[in-house]
Order: sequence, then C-alpha cells, then structure tokens
Amino acid sequence: MQANYVSGGCGISLMTLLQINVHQSETGLFGTPIPDLFDHMFQAGLTPYEKKKYVWKMLYIYMLGYDVDFGHMEAVSLISAPKYPEKQVGYLVTSTLLNENHDFLRLAINTVRNDIIGRNETFQCLALTLVGNIGGREFAESLAPDVQKLLISSSCRPLVRKKAALCLLRLFRKNPDVVNVDGWSDRMTQLLDERDLGVLTSSVSLLVALVSNNHDSYLSCLPKCVKILERLARNQDVPQEYTYYGIPSPWLQVKTMRALQYFPTIEDPNTRRSLFEVLQRILMGTDVVKNVNKNNASHAVLFEALALVMHLDAEKEMMSQCVALLGKFIVVREPNIRYLGLENMTRMLMVMDVQDIIKRHQAQIITSLKDPDISIRRRALDLLYSMCDISNAKDIVEELLQYLSTADFAMREELSLKAAILAEKFAPDLSWYVDVILQLIDKAGDFVSDDIWFRVVQFVTNNEDLQPYAALKAREYLDKPAIHETMVKVSAYILGEYSHLLNRRPGCSPKEIFSIIHEKFPTVSTSTVAILLSTYAKILMHTQPPDPELQNQIWEIFTKYESCIDVEIQQRAAEYFALSRKGAALMDILAEMPKFPERQSSLIKKAEDTEADTAEQSAIKLRTQQQTSNALVLTDQHPANGTTPVGPLSLVKMPSMNNVDHNLADQGVAQANGTLTVVDPQPPGPSANVIGDLLGSLAIGGPPGTATQTEHNSGSGLGGAPDTEDALAIAPIEEHTNTVQPIGDIAERFLALCLKDSGVLYEDPHIQIGIKADWRGHHGQLVLFLGNKNTAPLVAVQALILPPAHLRMELSLVPETIPPRAQVQCPLEVVNLRPSRDVAVLDFSYKFGTQVFNFKLRLPATLNKFLQLITVSAEDFFPQWRSLSGPPLKLQEVVRGVRPMSLVEMANLFNSFRLIVCPGLDPNANNVVASTTFYSESTRAMLCLVRIETDPADRTQLRMTVASGDPTLTFELKEFIKEQLISIPTASRAPSPVPPHTQPMGPPQAQPSSSPAAVSDPGAILAGLL
Repeated sequence: MQANYVSGGCGISLMTLLQINVHQSETGLFGTPIPDLFDHMFQAGLTPYEKKKYVWKMLYIYMLGYDVDFGHMEAVSLISAPKYPEKQVGYLVTSTLLNENHDFLRLAINTVRNDIIGRNETFQCLALTLVGNIGGREFAESLAPDVQKLLISSSCRPLVRKKAALCLLRLFRKNPDVVNVDGWSDRMTQLLDERDLGVLTSSVSLLVALVSNNHDSYLSCLPKCVKILERLARNQDVPQEYTYYGIPSPWLQVKTMRALQYFPTIEDPNTRRSLFEVLQRILMGTDVVKNVNKNNASHAVLFEALALVMHLDAEKEMMSQCVALLGKFIVVREPNIRYLGLENMTRMLMVMDVQDIIKRHQAQIITSLKDPDISIRRRALDLLYSMCDISNAKDIVEELLQYLSTADFAMREELSLKAAILAEKFAPDLSWYVDVILQLIDKAGDFVSDDIWFRVVQFVTNNEDLQPYAALKAREYLDKPAIHETMVKVSAYILGEYSHLLNRRPGCSPKEIFSIIHEKFPTVSTSTVAILLSTYAKILMHTQPPDPELQNQIWEIFTKYESCIDVEIQQRAAEYFALSRKGAALMDILAEMPKFPERQSSLIKKAEDTEADTAEQSAIKLRTQQQTSNALVLTDQHPANGTTPVGPLSLVKMPSMNNVDHNLADQGVAQANGTLTVVDPQPPGPSANVIGDLLGSLAIGGPPGTATQTEHNSGSGLGGAPDTEDALAIAPIEEHTNTVQPIGDIAERFLALCLKDSGVLYEDPHIQIGIKADWRGHHGQLVLFLGNKNTAPLVAVQALILPPAHLRMELSLVPETIPPRAQVQCPLEVVNLRPSRDVAVLDFSYKFGTQVFNFKLRLPATLNKFLQLITVSAEDFFPQWRSLSGPPLKLQEVVRGVRPMSLVEMANLFNSFRLIVCPGLDPNANNVVASTTFYSESTRAMLCLVRIETDPADRTQLRMTVASGDPTLTFELKEFIKEQLISIPTASRAPSPVPPHTQPMGPPQAQPSSSPAAVSDPGAILAGLL
C-alpha cells in the first residue's frame, strides 16, 4: 500500500485513502511514505508530471495535519511552468504552504508579475488569486500598480477585473499606502458606472475599505452609490444569475449602504430624496416569509437600511416606521429575527430620540426577558436598560427585580448592576432607591458587587431625612432567619451609625439591636467581622450613659479578638476596647461619619466603561450625549466648590467640577501618531480609591480632609508617596503588556520633572524618553526626546496622548521607526483651559525584535506648572484678602497628618512649586503667607493667596486658608497644597539634568547611582555609556 502511495498516481493514492477507516491506519500509511516522498521529490531528471504529482501528495499530507517542511522550492518552481496543470499546482500549493514573510516568495515575484501583465487570462486569475491570498508588503510594493492597471483596463474580461479588485482590496488592507488617494478618487467613480454586477460588487467592496480610511477624497462616489441602489431597488438591468430568491444582488445592496454610512450627511436635496425613496421601498417591501434563505437575504438588506437611516438622521415619520417594523420582528417565531429586532431597537436608541415610540413595545420587550434563547434575553435586558427614563423607571426596575429570582446565573451580575444604576438615575425619591437596593441584595446577594452597597451607604450618610427609614428597613431585614452576608454588612453599618434614631420604636433598643446583629456574627467572613466590630463600638457610643450589661458583652468580644491572627481585626478590637473606656469622650471620638464629597456614581462609570457599543462605526452619537443626566447626587449640603445646592431628594445634573468624575460625553478621542493631531480634552476615570475611602472610614470617622485627599491621589499630579502605587509614573489604567524592566525609579523621575523642566521621564534597555519644557502663562512647549539605545531599529513606534478635561494637547508627527543609536524629537503643545490637578498620560508602544512593549506614563503637566511667582506687599495683600470673604472663593481647612517640618523647610517647599513666601505680612511668626499667579484660558492671570497657621507644639497639623477669585481654582489649589504637605516629593533623589546639546541621546540623563549595586550592574554601566 505504501509503495503504491509513493510511486503511483494521484488516483491510486485517493483510492487507498478511501479505504481507511481509522486514524491508526492513516498514520501507518503516512508514517514511512513522507521520507520516501522526500527522496523521490529530489531525484534528478523528474518530469513536470512527476514533480506535479509529488507536490499534490505533499499538499494532501499537509491538509491532513502532518508537518511538511520540505518541497516548498519545488512548489514555487512550478509557478514558472509553461503549462496550466503544473502552474495551477504551483500557485495553489504556494498560496497554501507559504506566508507573506517566506523567503521563497521573492523568487516568484517576477514570474507572478509576468503572468499578471501577460495576455493569458487564466494565468492572470491564478496570479491574482495568489497575491490576494498571501498579500505582504513586498507583493504590494511590486505588484500593486499592475493590479490597478488590470482593474481599470477596458480590454480585460470582467472575471479578471473582479479578481483584480479583490486582490487590490487585500493589498490595501495590508498596506494602505499602496493606493494613491488623489489618483484613485476619479477612477473609483468610473468603476461605479460598471454594468457588470460582479465587477461592481468587487469595486464597492474596495470602496468600503477606501472610504473607511478617508471619506473626504471619495465624495464624488456618493451620488454613484445612490444610483446603484436605485438600479437594484427597481430591479433594472439585473441579470438572473445575480438575483437571489427574487432579491436583486442583496450582497451589493448591503455593501453599497455600508459605504454610504462612512460619508457625512448628504446635503444635496435631490440625492437625499432619491436615497430616502430607495430606503422607503426597502422598508415597505420587507416581510417575514417561510423561505429561510429569502428571509436571511431580505433581512440583511433591511437591517443595513436601518443602519443607514440612523446614520442619516431621517425624519421622525420614517423613524416611526422603522420602529413599527422592528416591533413586528420582535414577536415572530424565528429567533434570529427577534434577536436582530431587539438589537436594532437598542442601536436606534443610541443614536436618535425615538424613546417614546419604542416605549409602546415595552410589554413585548419585557416578555423577551423570558425567551428560551439567552442571547435574546441579553438583548432584551440591554434594550430595557437603554429605554428607561423617569416615566417608566419604576415599572422596568420592578420587572427586573421580579425576573432576578429566575434569571440565569450568567446574567444575574449584569442584571443586578443595571437595576441598581436605573434605580439611582431615575429614583422618584431616595426611600424607593433604598428599597430597591435592599431587595437586590436580598434576592441576589452573591451577584451584588460591593460598589452597590457602598453607594447606598453614601446616600444614607449624606441625606439626614433618609437615615431613620434606612435604619428601620435594615432592622427588618435582620429579622429574617437567613440573609446574605452583604445584607449583614450594609445593615450593620447603617444600624451602627443610625440605630439611635429608632430608640423609641419597639425592638430597637441598643441591646436588642446588638443581639440581632450578633446572631449573624458566627457565620460571617473576616471582612464582615471588621465591620461588625465597628458597629459594636458605635452602638456602645450611642448608649450614654452606658448599659453595664451591654458594655460587658461588647468588651468581651473586643477582648477575645485582641489576639486574633488577622491584623485588621486585632487592631480594631484593641483600639475600640481602649477607646470605649474613655466614657463620655467616646461621643466625640466615634462621632457620626461626615458627609461624603460630591462625586459621580462609580456604578454608572463602571457600566459606561464596560458597555460595548454594538452599533456600526457610523452610529457614534450616543443617546447619553443628547440628554442631561438625572443621576442622583451624593450630597444635600452646600458643596465647597460653589455649585448650586440641591435638596435632599432632588434630581440634579451631575456637576462637572474636576474634583468630581466627569461624564463620558465630554471625553475626547486620542489619535494615533502619523498626522498632526489635535487631541480634545479627555476627562479622567473615576477615583481608584472610591471603595477604599468608604471602607477605610467604616472604623473611625477620621478628619474630613483625609477622604478627599485619598480620593484624588490617583488622578493628581504629585500626591502620594513615591513607594505607593498611586505615585507611580506609569499610570495604573490597565495591565501592561511589556515585560521590559525599567531603569531607575519611574516615580522618582516623574516627581523630579514636576519640580524642574527637563530630565528623563522613562528609560529601559531599549529606549530613553526625555522631556524638555518651557512654560509661559497658560501655554506649555514640551519636546519629547525618543532615543534608541540599540544597534537595531525600533519599529511600530506609536505615541498617544490621553489628556484630562482641562488640557488641550497637540502632538506633532511621531515616526514609526527610530533608527539605531538615533534620537527623534516630538514637540507637544499644551494649553491649560481651567484649574485641575489631573495629569495627562502618554500611551507609548514600540516593537523591538519580535516583542511589542507598551507602557503608560504620566506627563509632568501639573497644576504648579501654570503658576508664576509674584511678591505681594502688605498694601496689596490685605485689600485682596478682605475682598475674598468666605466660601467658595476663600476656603479653610485643618490638615492633619502633616509631615513635620520647620518654617524654612516649608518656605523652600512652596518655592519649589512656584508659591513665593511673603515674610512680614503675618504678625504671628509661626504662620506662613504665600502668593502666586495662576494662568489658564478661563481664569487668565489670577492672584492666589495662601495662609498657613502652624502649631509649634504639634507640627503634624496646621490650618490652611486659600483664597482666589475663582471657586474651582481655590479648591484645586487647596487640595494641591494639602497633598504636598501630607506627602512631600523629595527632589534630592531625582535624576540630575544634563543639557540636551551635550548628549546625543537626548535631554538630561540620570546620573549613575552611587550604590555598589549600581556600580557593579552591567546594565547600569551600559546605560551610563549610552
């Protein structure tokens, strides 16, 4: 059998294979013939037929999954054979076995080009198929002009031109620069006049790729596309072979409408009217039939037409017709059509205001939640979430709560999150919101994230009218025999803070509250034990004078857990036990939690970050950008930043101050390098420490300023110690893909550049990134120095700027390749729009060898860079100081946890951040008065005054007063100074600068460390030499 396989023809081999029934027999057949085939292929004097036969067998062995690493050259050599059978085998096997980087392909380029420009149409088709399958830069550069000539040639048959269009499409996708945009716009317009539908379909496929890259250059093709749709809609001059179940060329219709979605809104009234007539015909002529194939084709055209209608912002009458059509689709028996109907309804909500029309189908959408197909249930959930507003929120949320008990486990987490967000955004009153969240926790505790119960705690804390009601509901849930641990957490926290408000109710005395909570104690985890200990301390604090029996019970628990192996529990137990012995002073020590600072909901931000946009690229206008948010704010007090106060149960728009998370609708889009890019401001994400703030405050109510400082550390330019995660210059936005080890301390480099204007921002064994900056007023001129330290080039270099909302940044061209041992300079323009402590991020990536490295670095465009020193005399200071009377223009705060320092050290610290100390203005020698001028586009040049009152007996606390003519500036500058006083970045440890013109590798270099490890480290020595 084996001998027949090697020496016999293809027919014998196939007959042999057809007789094989098990894999072992196949392995036995191909085990020894592969070496024999190898020997036969390299015999001298093989005839073309024998060579073709052996290459066929080699291909078949490869198709069966066996490794074939020989015979490639023989396959390539068959391409140059003069006869079709051998040439066909050569092209087929080469396109199957070789990829675009294979060295043997270079040997075939001339032969392939000769076949393309030759007169034999069969050979042309073979060559175009090979080029289209393999692609590759070398093929594109060598053969793209010849392929273009074939496409526009009037002497070639449609079969060849169709393959030429698809081949050019493949080359363009791999290498967009092979198509000259200026020269091809007119040619594409001519190709759209083609009468042959095969060539036209391939040409429109090419057009879709071209306009997706640059639609402005192909605006002349827009009327042609409309004419194509008119021709197909009226079934004019459409051959029978291109009619699929009575539908004229549905593939061409879909591609043409897809191309139109890349163009802006059509301005020409005649063209627009013609297009809408075609779309109207498609909408009216589509219905559900029994034939599955016809259904698939007609609905493919229909849903693409709906996408085009959404893109064109059609009149409301047509939109109503579209929604009515989709309403019929979501009730049909075919699940695929139901799915597409729900998905397209969701997409319509995202791009236009048709919410009132879609609400008519709310009952059917809710019914879809119980569909047997989970994908349909997910789409129904997405649609309900998108269509919810203040008018139908209660109905939708109640349906979601009812469905939660029977929902799939795979959907419960998403369902819980969306129900919580809807309850928060559209709550008619806060008591209803509390009821919804507690029901969520009760029904699906395992799937309710900590963010949800953190949020309800924040609302209860910030609204005094809500506290008795929340405490009563928490008490009712604790009466249940079995509740989820998350319910224990939230109930214990609320009752610990506010159970004293229920003292007059039966069953709500401190002793009874303690007993019902302590019943859950044996079943909870370690993290919940810590919360319960805090609750016991709070209950004891509210019981004044203390109940001896209750006090002894709680003391016994504290004493028991003073020796707990868990450090957190041990510390809490020991501290609470010591504090509880202070008697009446306990009321001041364990006072109620202060109100949380105003901030956007972390739940809403989380949903926006994880929500995938299912619309096409044309549907880029989100419905959330067209409507004002009704999200509940977190506070009912007068905020420090001067925004309008709200009532405890009010629904207000989320504030846009940058100490609060910004709405995603204001986000800019960072562009990749390659063009001169103006980057719109991009707001930061939510504070990384929102959860940490709340949990950290559950034990003891610390100073109010601590939570604010912790919250903003992740986004601030300089806050945080150098050895903490928040202080890292590599921004903790996502997991890093690079595995290279940076040279030097990145955090220290960043902090050093915050104090000076030139230095090294980042360095690894391959690249060094330096910065040199010049700051004048609210403008900044930065230069990024990118130095290649290797003897090989760095390729695929990309730099993206992710700016915060208050900065407008413009990065010039960044080359894709940095030559060996060379340096490139990339200017970066910065304009400060308004006060903020947030910093921009540089997303940088490059490829060295086969590895791609990516990292994100914070740029030192911090608030202090827009300050300028100005000395103020007593005659100027006191009138300004008196004119700024009280919040929000003048803010005062007691700052605790300050690093002890002398007044001279504090003055030097202020000077390093461009705040000049004005001696002699304050009669108290222990106080410090400083002044500076802040520059931004909104405030222009604005004087800022600072007064620090210190206590010589306790240098760890001080009182700070900051005043300016802008409330946002006052708040941001106060927080900025507070961060520096609590954690001071040390400039002495930063790298020392060297003038850029003295080193070929870029701006200031880091001085070698004096430590023995650095001296003996070969990497450090090499870095120093470079």
